[in-house]
Amino acid sequence: MKYKFNQTGKFLGSGGEYKSAHTVLAGLPFDATTSFRPGARWGPQAVRNVSEVLEEYSPRLNRDLSEVSFYDAGDLDLVPGRVEVNLERMEAAAAALFQDGKLPLFLGGEHLISYPLIRAARRHYPDLAVLHFDAHADLREEYLGERLSHATVMRLVAEEIGPGNLYQFGIRSGTWGEFAYGQEETNFFMDVITQPLARLVPEFGSRPLYVSIDIDVVDPAFAPGTGTPEPGGCTPREILEAIYLLSRARVVAFDLVEVCPAFDQANITSALAAKILREAILAWSR
Repeated sequence: MKYKFNQTGKFLGSGGEYKSAHTVLAGLPFDATTSFRPGARWGPQAVRNVSEVLEEYSPRLNRDLSEVSFYDAGDLDLVPGRVEVNLERMEAAAAALFQDGKLPLFLGGEHLISYPLIRAARRHYPDLAVLHFDAHADLREEYLGERLSHATVMRLVAEEIGPGNLYQFGIRSGTWGEFAYGQEETNFFMDVITQPLARLVPEFGSRPLYVSIDIDVVDPAFAPGTGTPEPGGCTPREILEAIYLLSRARVVAFDLVEVCPAFDQANITSALAAKILREAILAWSR
């Protein structure tokens, strides 16, 4: 590949070569704007390490990882402390994946990584829609004086793709202004996931979808290892159901962010992230 990735372990069932793979996993170990508990940069490797607890076979999908063309590229080389430089590097790496015809699955890292990835996706798919699953609206115009933040990422995305092309699910935390903006401008589904998604999937048809899951959309009882836990979230079964519903849509890219291993008792958050990723690979890969 054009951009340098470090091989620091492999996700369950990955193998083969980049050139022949349909689906490519890329780690983005970045958490420069984390506002509460840092450490999400260690998420990609933690999820890889714990993935071995899973089987390669999914009973729900009746499919095995051995049946898909899936390559783990490793973690993208990033420069410590350089936010804009790293965002540019992520965008360029994502653009290369789209240009090569891959289905990229990105593993964070904090949620700001979604912004450069979606910028690259939209250039390749001009009619892109973004599906955002999160506890937090992430719609602030700035946070602590900074425009580039994991707290502003979906406002940046909305301005990039148009707020009417942003669909937000499971939101249960944010400022009054964020909720007002979301309810007026985006497709904003407060505290719910599967019911509106089931209705929307047939409407999407063949439209290209970028899916972004912040692990804190799941209640911290099931996913404590995250930077900004918010009580009152969905169950693991609900977020997995969203993956299955999207098997009937055209997902062209995916990111899973905000796993923070330092606060992950018994690796339960990393294990959940690994299962979400396994089901996404099996549901959306050729």
